[in-house]
Amino acid sequence: MAAPTASASLNATSYVPGAQMLLTVTYGDPDNKTLTVSIVVTDAQGNSSAPVKVSPVIDPLTVAVTDDSGRTWTRVSDNGSVAVYRAVA
Repeated sequence: MAAPTASASLNATSYVPGAQMLLTVTYGDPDNKTLTVSIVVTDAQGNSSAPVKVSPVIDPLTVAVTDDSGRTWTRVSDNGSVAVYRAVA
């Protein structure tokens, strides 16, 4: 099994105290497996619904952000491959 990958960048290279810091983390799992579940509903007369598909993530990744000053990083968004966190400088 391959280890998850991650890269990160801040929205600036330096900050004044009290400034908003935005951290963008791009992450993934190279050995992620795809699973698609298809659902069709059929009644007693043989009428069927259109197929519905869902794609679950079997082994979700978790992003944890800490820094050596003890600052709190708050998640702004996370779509499963890119997460954005905010903190105050």
